[in-house]
Amino acid sequence: MVTGKLVRENALKVWDVPLRLFHWFLVAAIAIAFLSSEGDSPIAAWHIAAGWMAAVLIVFRLVWGGVGGEHARFVNFVRPSLVAGHIRSLLSRDPEHSVGHNPLGALAVLALLAGVAAVLWTGIQLDAGRGSEDLHEALAYGLLALIGIHVVAVIAMSMVTRENLVRAMITGRKRTALHAGARDARAPGPMALLAGGAVIAATVVAILRFDAAAFGPRLETERGERYGGDHQSSESAEGTDKD
Repeated sequence: MVTGKLVRENALKVWDVPLRLFHWFLVAAIAIAFLSSEGDSPIAAWHIAAGWMAAVLIVFRLVWGGVGGEHARFVNFVRPSLVAGHIRSLLSRDPEHSVGHNPLGALAVLALLAGVAAVLWTGIQLDAGRGSEDLHEALAYGLLALIGIHVVAVIAMSMVTRENLVRAMITGRKRTALHAGARDARAPGPMALLAGGAVIAATVVAILRFDAAAFGPRLETERGERYGGDHQSSESAEGTDKD
């Protein structure tokens, strides 16, 4: 009990709970999507469901970037003008300690969100019987490369700054000793939490209206049937009328 209290007293509150849940749920959704991408995968039926779950999370993150906790807000960490200075500090072997995302980390966040969104969009098009499977796969492997770079960068920055960034995203805290003069981050207010919950609910409802089976298991042969099957039926009917 005493040890736990001391740890809390010597640590800054940085990442709010909704942001941390978003991060790890998105990790899980992407992992399931990749592991289920092959037809012979034992979890292949969950590929589309994992994609829709990622879509819900992306919409939430975009909204949370405006109303969430202090370090979750885009305006507080997306600052391209600081990137050059941050790189110089890394090259000088005297890296600055950022309480929230550092300038390069901010760019990585934007790139990953855009990458996930692009993969999701092409996947939705495929599920509707349109789009290019080659493009979807190319974007998916591009996203995988971005994730690999991100993981390597997180490990490298953890070693260089002597701060466990993975643990920080789990606990929501960083060591006070490495951030002299910093204070606990402003937590999201009740209205922000309400807005976040409402966005998740509204997004789920919208997805289910578009695809009633969105969050359930679906076999490869079922993909596109809701659209492709109806389209083929209408073509057959037109052919019959012409005959």
